[in-house]
Amino acid sequence: MSTSPSTPWRRTLMAAFTCCLWAAQAGARTEGGVYIAGEGFSFQTAAQRALSQNPNGRRFFLLVLPTEAAALRRDAPAALARQRERVVAGNGVLMVCQRDLDNGRLDAAVLAPQVVPVRGWPAPGQRQLPHGERYFADENRELLPASNQSLQRLRKTCS
Repeated sequence: MSTSPSTPWRRTLMAAFTCCLWAAQAGARTEGGVYIAGEGFSFQTAAQRALSQNPNGRRFFLLVLPTEAAALRRDAPAALARQRERVVAGNGVLMVCQRDLDNGRLDAAVLAPQVVPVRGWPAPGQRQLPHGERYFADENRELLPASNQSLQRLRKTCS
C-alpha cells in the first residue's frame, strides 16, 4: 500500500488537534461556576451550595456582596470564618466587587487576605478594557474564570 509523505504529518497534526480539543473540554469541566452571596442568598447558603456542587477540588468562584461581607472580614465570627476557610480549602475563590471597595461600602484593610477584587464592565466610552479583551491589563487572569459565561456574570454583577 502506498501512502504519500504527508500522511504521517496529517495524522500527527490531527492527533495534536484532538488532544488540544480534549484538554480544553476537560479544563472547562474542571472549573465550576459563579455563586453570589447577597442576591437572595446568605454567605452560608451560597458557600454550602458551591462546595456541594464542586466536589474534589474543582475551582469555583464565590462573589460576596456587601450585605454578606461579614464572613470575609479578618474578625468574622467563628462560624463564618470556618465556612470561609472551607470555601478556600475546597478551591473556591472568594471575590468582592472592586466598585464596593472604591465607593467605601467595603474596606479592603479589614478583609481576609484570600479575597480577590473583581471589576465590572467599564463605563461606556472608557477604554480601560481594550476591545475584544476579557481582562484588564493589571488583573491576575489566573484568579478569574476561564469560562466566558462566568467572567461575564462577574463583570455584570460588579458593574
